[in-house]
Amino acid sequence: MKKILISDKLAEDGINFLNEQDDIHIHIQTGLSEDELCEIIADYDALLIRSDTQVTERVLCAAKRLKVVGRAGIGVDNVDLDVAMEQGVIVMNTPDANATTTAELAIAHILSMSRNLPVANQSVREGKWERSKLMGAEINHKTLAVLGFGTIGRIVASRGKGLGMRVIAYDPFVAPDIFENHGAEMVDLDTLLKQADYLTLHCPLLEKTRNIIGREQLALMKKSARLINCARGGLVDEAALYQALKDGRIAGAALDVYENEPPTDSPLLALNNIVFTPHLGASTKEAQVAVSVEIARQVVKYLQTGEAVNALNMPRLSADELRLAQPFMNLAHILGKVLFGLLDQPVLKLEVAVFGKAAQAKIRPISTEAMVGLLEGQFSTPVNRVNVDSIAKRQGLVLIESQSDASEGYQSLIKITGHCAQGSTSLVGTLLGDHHPRLVAVNHFEIEVVPQGTLLITRHEDRPGVIASICAILGAADINITRMQVGIADENQLSMMVISVSDPLDDDVLEGVCELSAVHSARQIVL
Repeated sequence: MKKILISDKLAEDGINFLNEQDDIHIHIQTGLSEDELCEIIADYDALLIRSDTQVTERVLCAAKRLKVVGRAGIGVDNVDLDVAMEQGVIVMNTPDANATTTAELAIAHILSMSRNLPVANQSVREGKWERSKLMGAEINHKTLAVLGFGTIGRIVASRGKGLGMRVIAYDPFVAPDIFENHGAEMVDLDTLLKQADYLTLHCPLLEKTRNIIGREQLALMKKSARLINCARGGLVDEAALYQALKDGRIAGAALDVYENEPPTDSPLLALNNIVFTPHLGASTKEAQVAVSVEIARQVVKYLQTGEAVNALNMPRLSADELRLAQPFMNLAHILGKVLFGLLDQPVLKLEVAVFGKAAQAKIRPISTEAMVGLLEGQFSTPVNRVNVDSIAKRQGLVLIESQSDASEGYQSLIKITGHCAQGSTSLVGTLLGDHHPRLVAVNHFEIEVVPQGTLLITRHEDRPGVIASICAILGAADINITRMQVGIADENQLSMMVISVSDPLDDDVLEGVCELSAVHSARQIVL
């Protein structure tokens, strides 16, 4: 009999499902302190939580038989994932269970703004009858622009199509056929902004997406356009949005999420052409039921079969497998991160080939880590070897694996190749002394690099003075160069240089390097 502790409020449907299982016994006790949870957790195989229970290192160390923590919802900030991994405890969430609810809120905001419903409601309450003043607009045949084409973005696109809208979408990490399959036209970001009648945001908040809608982006939009953000606070530069709305550069906006919640001191509150909701994206009865039932099903499946659906941390490998594969897994992960940093379009197919000593280990953990390295910078939730297969499938990424005993003069080699719509990029790595990773080739450039810290990778014309000009820009910015490797020029008289620097370059410094006439491209990668 497996014992499950439910320490936060779950919907009755989820509890009923658990009670129907012959081999499951549940105990419900909410409002536990850390001390109280530590006292009882040792008796349970699984723990079901929402956001109130704090699953700390103390709790996990006290949980002698705990196998899985199930979070009814998305966020797992209240769970120590690193300690859970060390303890061999799977942590899983329900990332898609409230997707429909969030998508429908975005559609509701679109309809509400189109017909001025909040203002109309207040007007009637004040005894007014302002029909001409509250002239609205149809959304039929209007352009719905979706920024971020994950699960929620795809549902919004489907709903928009059903309302007769033209749907365009931008997501640099999603394969083209995914857009086509969901009835959306794939466009670049500038086109998305320029053509949008309604721009709705559905991307995670990452360093690359913070303030993705700022002053420059808002300036590209139509004056009649409206912005909807039901995704994450921080995607929109609220100061820039305030100015755009105040000056009439866009017609309106609707926000469900904010840089600071609640937005009590925001100047946006003084404007009449913006609508607010208090982070209601997942706040429907159906969503609360869905996350409760889904996490109950996932936890039961794991306890009964060992299948970890939507797991967020790494399962424990056998000691022998880990000892043999771990160095190559680390190398593959690094190569995946470097590949992500070099590309600006989605990878449709990832080839992972292992050679020599690396071929003695199982290839799947190695190729899985390459996918993790490639994909982890694209999502706000953790990406790891447990959930990466389902994420890759969702993104339209195909994995191809191969092994060979030959290693081309090295004891071991790992080669990963990312195939995109407009070409492919290959990286080759090896290990020194079985533990020290090295990048030894980028495409046709043979170049030995220690892949750690911050790397600046340039393609530049092979002529005197170019390297000196790049170094001068770094020196003027007080950036110290710790290592430098230069590859032999190719048939186009272009060379490659990889510089390890003491500190990450800010946007101005990186732009200064890119603006050198002899520099064809410059990429910064932080490992």
